[in-house]
Amino acid sequence: MIEAPIADPVLRERFESMHPDGMSVFLLGGGTLRGALFHGTRFVNRLRAQHSLGILETMVLGQAALSGALLIPTMKGRDRTIFRYDTRGPAAGFSVEADSTGFVRGYLFQDPIPLDSPPADWDLAPYFGDGTLSLIRFPEGAREPVTGTVEIKHRNIAKDLAEYFLVSEQTQTAFDSGIQLDREGRVIGAGALYLQVMPGADPELVDAASRAFSAAPSLGAWFAEGGDREDIIYGLFRGMDPAVALERDIRFDCPCSKAKFAAHLASLPKGELEDLAANGEDPTVIYCHNCGSEYPFTRPELAAIRDHRP
Repeated sequence: MIEAPIADPVLRERFESMHPDGMSVFLLGGGTLRGALFHGTRFVNRLRAQHSLGILETMVLGQAALSGALLIPTMKGRDRTIFRYDTRGPAAGFSVEADSTGFVRGYLFQDPIPLDSPPADWDLAPYFGDGTLSLIRFPEGAREPVTGTVEIKHRNIAKDLAEYFLVSEQTQTAFDSGIQLDREGRVIGAGALYLQVMPGADPELVDAASRAFSAAPSLGAWFAEGGDREDIIYGLFRGMDPAVALERDIRFDCPCSKAKFAAHLASLPKGELEDLAANGEDPTVIYCHNCGSEYPFTRPELAAIRDHRP
C-alpha cells in the first residue's frame, strides 16, 4: 500500500497528545464472556486519507471497518474474513476484509454517496436499504471459503452484524462503534466494542454484562476526550471479573504492491498485454480498490512484463 498523507496540521497536532490506537481483548466471568475494545482514531483517519473520503462516506466505511476489526479476535491461525453489506439504498454497501495478523482494508460500493440534501444527523439508516449482510470466512488451509448470509434487518451496521451471529452462528453477540467529528468535520475519536457469550455462561452474568454494554459511553467521544481502554473495560464491567487477555495492534493496511500488480498483468492473455503495451495510456494506472493506492505502468514497463512472460 502507498500511504496517502494526512495533510491537516491541526489533526496531526492532536494526534501527538492522543492515546495510541490498539485493541484490548478481554474476558469476563472467568472466560464465559469474551470481548474486545478497539481504539481506532488513527485507523479511521488512515482509511479516510487512503480513499479521499467525504464526511458521510467516512462515517459509513469507518464504522464498517471498525466493526470488521472486531472480527479479528474471533479468528484462528492465519484466517481472514470478508464482511459485506449489499443494500439497495443510496450507500449501496461496502466490502471490508480483516486478517488475523491485524490488518483491515476495504472500500465503499458507492463513493460519493448520492444525497438529495445534507445529512440532518449521523443516523446512517436512511442511506441503507433492503439487502444482505455476509461474512465470507477463509480458514487457514481450507480449500473453499465458508459463507454465511442474513437479510439486513436494522439498517445499522453494528446491530446487523450482531443479528448475523445470532441467526447464522447461534451466538449471542453485541457490537458497538462510534466516530466523533469536530466542527470542521475532522475525525477526532473513533472506537468499537464487542461482547460475545460463550457456552455455559451464567445467565445473571450475561444480563449484567448486557446492561453494562448498553450503558457504554459514545466510544468516539470517549477517545476524542482522551479516555483509555482500561477505564472502559475495568469500569464498565466492574464486578464481572474483567481481565485483559491480549493487546493487539490493528491497522488499516493493504498487502498490495506494484510487484503484485505486475504479476497480475503478466497473467493477462498475450494479445491483451501486447495491446496495452502498444496502445494503452502512458502510463497505464492500476488502482487498488481496497486501499486507494495507484500504481503507474509505463509502456516500456508493460513491454518488459510482456517480454518476460513465462
